[in-house]
Amino acid sequence: MTNSIMHADFMAGGWRNCSFEAFHPGVEICWLHQEVDGSAAALLRYAKGASVPRHSHPGIETIVVLEGAQTDDTGHYQEGALVINPIGTTHSVRSDEGCVILIIWSKPVQFIDAK
Repeated sequence: MTNSIMHADFMAGGWRNCSFEAFHPGVEICWLHQEVDGSAAALLRYAKGASVPRHSHPGIETIVVLEGAQTDDTGHYQEGALVINPIGTTHSVRSDEGCVILIIWSKPVQFIDAK
């Protein structure tokens, strides 16, 4: 049996202690958990004006905006927002002001645009 992973005081700002690495230009990632099937939990930190190219969701993607705001094809989501992107949806994402999000993928996304 696999042990649970716990991050104490995560929602009270404990996520700020996470180490980030490059992910896409202007976007950094902190992997919180990854499975061999591609499911994962991570933090994404967008610099001001950064974006992630259009991608599709072969699995469910769940997002919680921890700081700042992000925008996609369907709306603008500020701190505290919960966004669930169902299987089969596509979008591109940007953050004009910068943001940090908690993101959980049930399957890895598939990039459509090679930006």
